Amino acid sequence: MSFVYLGLGSNLGNKQANLKRAISALDERVGNLVKCSSFYRTLPEGFVSEKMFLNAVAVFETTLPPEDVLLQTEQIEKELGRIKKSIDKIYTDRCIDIDILFYDDIILHTESLIIPHPLLHQRRFVLEPLKEIAPHLVHPILKEDVVSLCEHLTK
Repeated sequence: MSFVYLGLGSNLGNKQANLKRAISALDERVGNLVKCSSFYRTLPEGFVSEKMFLNAVAVFETTLPPEDVLLQTEQIEKELGRIKKSIDKIYTDRCIDIDILFYDDIILHTESLIIPHPLLHQRRFVLEPLKEIAPHLVHPILKEDVVSLCEHLTK
């Protein structure tokens, strides 16, 4: 069994319901939900929008390999109404977004998937909920735990 940490966000529609539906679908199709953070109300980052986000991080115990987790997250996003992911790093409002943050302590870089998520250490909307459920989880590349990564954001 492996542990996969997923970041979730929504800023369209019933954001809380969107997150809950995504977590339920992930629990059914990716693996058993181990722990989920509180839902955090955050400002959009990387693009301009008047719509606030609701973000969370959840960890699942899974037997799926990382690529299959990605396929499931993309399918769940589509089923919940996500039109498309960002194009050329241009972000837009979304009803649901699911990102793979960590998969055990593996480091993976393929055309379709990078683990750990390459921007997670720069994103408060990821680090704060992650700190709630896994404060001592160590980033396998940066060799720092989540608490330390959060402290870097405040400097």
